[in-house]
Amino acid sequence: MKAFRLEDLDAERAAHDGAYLRFLRERNMSAGLYALDAGTVDPQQPHEQDEVYFVVSGRGALTVGEETTQVARGSVVYVPARTPHKFHHITEDLRVLVVFSPPED
Repeated sequence: MKAFRLEDLDAERAAHDGAYLRFLRERNMSAGLYALDAGTVDPQQPHEQDEVYFVVSGRGALTVGEETTQVARGSVVYVPARTPHKFHHITEDLRVLVVFSPPED
């Protein structure tokens, strides 16, 4: 078993001065913590993997392809591989659990 605590992951991510911390990589999936502070711009590009986002804290919007939804704590969004997507209008610091399948490189 591998177990993680969100506050430990967020502290490790911040210590490495990055918005993203991959904390798990297995044969069929990987997982990470993505952080975007209020007012920042999401720089990500489409990925080669399917993704599931689970918002653990914060508030903003997420556009996937041509669709936009408001996200906040408890939101879960699926993003198909190679689909353009971005978080925006971030009004409260976002912390998002990201699961990739297959695993990200």
